[in-house]
Amino acid sequence: MSLLSPAVVHEWAQTALANLPPPAQQALLHPLVPKAIGAVLALTALRQTNRVLNTLSLNNLSTRTWDNDRELVLVTGGCSGIGKQIMTELSSQGARVIILDIQEPSFTLPPNVTFYKADITSSTALHPVAEQIRSEHGHPTVLVNNAGVGHDKTILDEPEAKIRQTFEVNTISHFITVREFLPAMIERNHGHVVTVASMASFVALGEMIDYCCSKASALAFHEGLGQELKYWYKATGVKTSVVHPFWVRTPMIQQLTDAGNEFKQPVLTVERVGNAIAKQIVSGKSGQVILPEKYWVASLVRAFPTWLQERVRALASADLLHLREWQEKQEKK
Repeated sequence: MSLLSPAVVHEWAQTALANLPPPAQQALLHPLVPKAIGAVLALTALRQTNRVLNTLSLNNLSTRTWDNDRELVLVTGGCSGIGKQIMTELSSQGARVIILDIQEPSFTLPPNVTFYKADITSSTALHPVAEQIRSEHGHPTVLVNNAGVGHDKTILDEPEAKIRQTFEVNTISHFITVREFLPAMIERNHGHVVTVASMASFVALGEMIDYCCSKASALAFHEGLGQELKYWYKATGVKTSVVHPFWVRTPMIQQLTDAGNEFKQPVLTVERVGNAIAKQIVSGKSGQVILPEKYWVASLVRAFPTWLQERVRALASADLLHLREWQEKQEKK
């Protein structure tokens, strides 16, 4: 008889059930329990199948084998936060990394990392720096559009200059950097463009509308870029990935994290996010990374009925509104 035959499994199950306390036995013998277990197993199988199909669809049955000697990673906004962690993780694995940032690094660079100061929101400012990079290091094979800004005013209160800055850094810069570095990837049919978006790509909140719009744009940019690479340029060897982290503990949200337990939503460390992005890059695969992983359902929000979408947005906005009210009370003390 097979070790895992139905009879053996049934005998094990009966023995395990008999060793449980009576209340637990009664609960497990409820007629709905087998149906619930079946539903969970079916959902698990469906998720795994979905992941496989996503990978096959995005990668055209091919992946890139990572080779430090062949790759050159360019990270925008690499002097702090997520970008710095991406640089730290990849350089520790022996990869060559270029940092593009408007701010000078406040730390000692690893020997395989080079910094260039550049305004990535201006093609005129970026092009001569890109020429210098190509002259001194060669063509970047991985472009990580990570630089981002965010502000926290309502539509009527936020200055126009800050609204424009949000879109220029979070969206327009992606077009500028890709136009600068993608042609060489297409020519070699080898490369990877990583778009750092946000959970805000899926759900718009009050007091951060410009940020949410810019991150929804970043997701659309990623999707459209993948289509052009596959069907317009026939460059299926150039991979594309998009990353959607929840709140990340960086100076950009310090006023939220400083509130401690008054801020109810999950906050990720830069290490977790940066390392996940580095892992995606080294995998040589296209993909969509949602962090924390258990919030993958957020990507489905716009497929929900309108009333349910509104409920999700209302709950998220209520957390921010509660925090603002608490902050105002603290200021009056």
